[in-house]
Amino acid sequence: MDVKSDDDMIGCVMALEAALLPCLPARELQAIDRSPHPSHQIDVERHARDFMEAAKKLQLYFITLQRTQDHPTKQQVLLLQKDIAMMEEELKTKTDLIKKQERLIQGWRKELKDQLEKHNAELERV
Repeated sequence: MDVKSDDDMIGCVMALEAALLPCLPARELQAIDRSPHPSHQIDVERHARDFMEAAKKLQLYFITLQRTQDHPTKQQVLLLQKDIAMMEEELKTKTDLIKKQERLIQGWRKELKDQLEKHNAELERV
């Protein structure tokens, strides 16, 4: 995770904390819910809205973070393409070398076969 990601996450967590801190315990929320004072009800609704907004921001942040972790950056893609090109070139070079070695081995086999036939022919004459 880079510094910007850390700052973003800290900002989201702080927003969530700021939205949670003013929330009252459940008993008091129930009492306020039954309260005749409209200002109490408005406070609860505002805190709930703030909390939901902060939770949504945090959720979006984590979704974005997941997507950026799943996809390489343009620079990483370029480096991967360069690495792939180098590996393909190395593979081509090694394939050519293998073909040369195979031709050399086939030549040696032919020479050995010819020598074996020559020696067998000499042994049959003797």
